[in-house]
Amino acid sequence: MPPLLERGAIRRPGRGRPRVRPARVGGDKGYTGWPVRTYLRRRGIGAVIPRRTNEQRRGVRFDRAAYRERNAVERLIRRLKQHRAIATRYEKLQETYHALLTLACILLWL
Repeated sequence: MPPLLERGAIRRPGRGRPRVRPARVGGDKGYTGWPVRTYLRRRGIGAVIPRRTNEQRRGVRFDRAAYRERNAVERLIRRLKQHRAIATRYEKLQETYHALLTLACILLWL
């Protein structure tokens, strides 16, 4: 049982307790092992993890469009973290950090 997956909770808008089971989990080829996949399958969570080239089993379904979205988000976060103040979180207040993040997004957009 992967301990990292047990800790997370997803907040839902409105009332109620946080939802602990997401619909799908995305990962890179480092998480393609069968212990992770069987754990996710037992909990009813879909896996968006590409298969390694040397992996024996061919029965793994893979959603390429969802993986491309995950890759785009990772690349955006990497580009945002090139700004030192965002990567180290110098700002203590949430409003100030959000404003700094907005400025960095605008600079990337321009």
